[in-house]
Amino acid sequence: MISTQAVRQTKSSSELCHKLGYVFIQPALLQRALTHRSYAPDHYERLEFLGDSVLGCVITKYLYSTYCDLSEGDLSRLRSNLVKESTLVLFAQQLNLGSILKLGEGELKGAGFRRPSILADAVEALFGAVFLDGGYLAAEKVILGLFVPYLAKVDMSTLGKDAKTLLQEYLQGRRLALPCYVVIDTLGVAHEQSFQVECSIPALKISTRGSGTSRRNAEQHAALAAYQIIGKKND
Repeated sequence: MISTQAVRQTKSSSELCHKLGYVFIQPALLQRALTHRSYAPDHYERLEFLGDSVLGCVITKYLYSTYCDLSEGDLSRLRSNLVKESTLVLFAQQLNLGSILKLGEGELKGAGFRRPSILADAVEALFGAVFLDGGYLAAEKVILGLFVPYLAKVDMSTLGKDAKTLLQEYLQGRRLALPCYVVIDTLGVAHEQSFQVECSIPALKISTRGSGTSRRNAEQHAALAAYQIIGKKND
C-alpha cells in the first residue's frame, strides 16, 4: 500500500534539481534539506541556519553591486524585504516543495506542507545544502536564479510596505470599501497552529485565502493574493 507521504512526493529530486539548476554531488544533503524534524532525527534545521546566512550574504553582495545609488539604509530595507518569509514561500511554491517535503504524520494531518514557516525554512535549508555541496559560487547561482527574476517584477516603491497596507492604499485611492478578513479554519496543535484566513473585496468580486502561523500572518498572505489578482487585472 502506498503511504500518504509517498503520494505527496509527486516531484522527484531530479525535477527539483532541474528547477534549481543544480545537481547534488552528495544527494544525502538534498534529502536532509527536505526532511522536517517531525519525520527523522537527520533533519534540515542546521542546514536552515547555514542557508539563512548564505542567503543574506548573497543578497547583500548583489544589492550592493546592482543598486549603486542606494544609501545604506535603503539597501538594508530592500534586503530585509527580500529575504523575509513571504518571499521564500513564493519560491517554495514555485519549486513545489510542499509536495516533496518529508513530514511526520502529525505535520501531514496539520497540513504542514502548506505552512509558510516550514516552506520558508526548507528553502533556506536547500540554500545551505547547495553551499555545503558545491561551495559559495554554486549557492550564489541558485539563489540569484530565484531572486533576480523576482526582482525584475517587483515595484521598488512598494518594498517595505506589507501587503495589507498596499491593498488598503489601493482601495482607499479608488474610494472602495476596505477588505474583510475572516478566519475560516485553524489547523495543528495548540502551540503550533496554522490559521486559514479569507480576504474578501465585494466591490471587486475578489475573494482570496492565506495561511500563516498567526492570524496576522495569514491575513498578510490573503491580502498579498488579492493584491496580486488586482495587479494582473490592471496589466
